[in-house]
Amino acid sequence: MNIFITGANGFIGSHLKEYLQKEYTEYILFTPSSKELDLSDESAVDTYILLNKIDIIIHLANRGGGRDVADMKNITEYNLRIFFNIAKHEKNVKKIISFGSGAEYAKHKPIVNAKEEDYLTEQPHDEYGFYKSITSKYIEKCDDIVQLRVFGAYGEYENYRFKFISNAIVKNLLHLPIVINKNVYFDYIYIDDLVKMIDWFIHNDSKEKIYNVTTGQKIDLVTLANIVNEVSDFKSEIKVLNDGFNNEYSSNNEKVLKEIDDFKFTPHREAIIKMRDYFSYNIDTLDTEKIVDDPYLKKIDTMWKKDK
Repeated sequence: MNIFITGANGFIGSHLKEYLQKEYTEYILFTPSSKELDLSDESAVDTYILLNKIDIIIHLANRGGGRDVADMKNITEYNLRIFFNIAKHEKNVKKIISFGSGAEYAKHKPIVNAKEEDYLTEQPHDEYGFYKSITSKYIEKCDDIVQLRVFGAYGEYENYRFKFISNAIVKNLLHLPIVINKNVYFDYIYIDDLVKMIDWFIHNDSKEKIYNVTTGQKIDLVTLANIVNEVSDFKSEIKVLNDGFNNEYSSNNEKVLKEIDDFKFTPHREAIIKMRDYFSYNIDTLDTEKIVDDPYLKKIDTMWKKDK
């Protein structure tokens, strides 16, 4: 099987590539970098897909969606252009797996136990969420494209400079306080579990077009910080800068669990232990100055609340 993964050097893409290489040695993976293939170049994408006789496309590439790019402008056109350059090949391949986001539900308000269809009730104010919601609306009318909606995936390789769980682990390893702008409930899924879900969608026909690929269980940042302390010999001070809770970000995952029988999620404590081992081993290569400076801390409170 020939599998084309866009964004293969990103967080999810790199884990997925490693997983497929280990589990399916007979598969041929096509994982070009942005320098090797400009996804915004329609002709180049056409040639690449047809020339390499691609069977399945896993489309992970996009810009935006995180604290590190909170000020990025005009991402909607770029992301939609590369999405439609991929989606036009629906009839030329067996399946396209695309990725949505919890941001589709409009993160300027609380998102609580959101079901897949709830994204239709209100348009997101931010460009990233708006772009993702457009792709979902398009995919609902397609035959061979499925949208896997991710809320909060975490794990090794993620950008520890601004991703909360890895950032908290690294701060603990450096004996620094763990600083939280404002507590919030998230629906986090460990990356090993997410790639196993993707594996299922590669090899099975799904009944629906859109799925929340989540745990369906919320956990708050202070609890996660406490887990980081519990699995460490050093206890970091946990500082919460603002009282109360920020907008919740949780989902309903009943649809995906109906498809994937008896799925076992990795407990957060177990995942954090694995991540701590990884970051501890690589501690000398980390950007400690950025960790101390923490430039993305306060952006998270406003990045999803922009006016229309």
